[in-house]
Amino acid sequence: MNATQTGEGAEPVISFRRPELDALLRIYGKMVAAGEWRDYAIDFLRDRAVFSIFRRTSESPLFQVEYRPALARRQGAYSLRGAAGQILKRGHDLSGVLSVLDRASLKLVSAD
Repeated sequence: MNATQTGEGAEPVISFRRPELDALLRIYGKMVAAGEWRDYAIDFLRDRAVFSIFRRTSESPLFQVEYRPALARRQGAYSLRGAAGQILKRGHDLSGVLSVLDRASLKLVSAD
């Protein structure tokens, strides 16, 4: 867990660690280069950190990767949510959760 204090007496804020951000931005960069995604947002909240992925800035997020340390011993601290809020993957390892996004980027190409 990476919790930081933002000032005296302030509550800790949950955030992604550097290796986690590297993994998130690596997949994001691949999808931007493919023309699939255009924007992202990172929110550091009291109980979770959220990396939101957008096709266009004005739309709702296509995917949200959440880090919730409170769930680390249960279902896993990481989860991937779809556009409708459904949980697509949950786990203890971020790379396993992000593997869904790698598979989602594969497209069927006709042999014509």
